Amino acid sequence: MRLQLLDTVLAIARLEPDASVPAWASLDAPLTAIARTASEVSIVCADGNVPAHVRCERGWRALVVEGPLALTLTGVLAALATPLAAAGVVIFALSTFDTDYLLVRETELEQAIAALRAAGHELSV
Repeated sequence: MRLQLLDTVLAIARLEPDASVPAWASLDAPLTAIARTASEVSIVCADGNVPAHVRCERGWRALVVEGPLALTLTGVLAALATPLAAAGVVIFALSTFDTDYLLVRETELEQAIAALRAAGHELSV
């Protein structure tokens, strides 16, 4: 597969399930994702947007699979997650209608890129 590295450093924030989506979760980054469940609201957005008092994990980078991908495809995330897991790289996966995103910690980015390339994937960084 072909992947591209997004330039923006991201954060993954967690809010209480009844929280409103805050203004800092704006859509000005190349990737913003908001998911609400019965137990939480998770927000992926530009790291610099998240206030210091908000529970979050900072310093993530996104690798995007070049798409669009058909919703009937199988094994896309598995093909990417397997070599990363073997290399000990933690991932946070997101999917959209058109494609998949893998977030990796910035401190593990080089290791992730090397593992994906060794598995035969092409990366534009």
